[in-house]
Amino acid sequence: MVGRLVIVTTKSIHRISMNGHNQTPADPADQRSSGPQGTRFFSTETLRRYTREAEAPLDGLASVHQPVLEGISPELAGRRFTLDEGRQTIGRGNDNHIVIDDPSVSASHAWITNKQGRHIIMNTLSTNGTFVNDKRIHMTTLKHSDHIRLGHAEFVFLTREHAEPRAANGRRIAVGALVLVALVALVALAWSLV
Repeated sequence: MVGRLVIVTTKSIHRISMNGHNQTPADPADQRSSGPQGTRFFSTETLRRYTREAEAPLDGLASVHQPVLEGISPELAGRRFTLDEGRQTIGRGNDNHIVIDDPSVSASHAWITNKQGRHIIMNTLSTNGTFVNDKRIHMTTLKHSDHIRLGHAEFVFLTREHAEPRAANGRRIAVGALVLVALVALVALAWSLV
């Protein structure tokens, strides 16, 4: 996913907009402007930070096109890791895409690869193993709501939000009940006319 970064070039506005949220530069040096248009200058580090923030999903929601790993173990509860295109490395080492600071997680524990929309998790010879739905795996394809455990770190793989299936099922049940009531009423009406 490509994030949006809008740099404001008007002297009267001292904010930048990222994904619909206004941000004020933290570095006073970033508030320099030049020329009649009020072009803004930002430090390289500030631009990198804004780019990282802008590349995050617009609202942090899981989707088929951008699934997430959501932490469910106590130390990771609620943390979300977006899975991008290609291979994502997961481990304790700082050189991983997803860094898990837990001694039970190996330095290079697993990979998750997106192959034509299918997400495949592969254990990379970790000490404590990789488990999907409580089964030790070497490699397997992930499905929505699969439970993943790397050492003691636990996640759920999401391709949609938790509430969607329940809300959709609730709507289906309500619509089904209304259709059933309407059919019973029509049958009763037809029966009374005979």
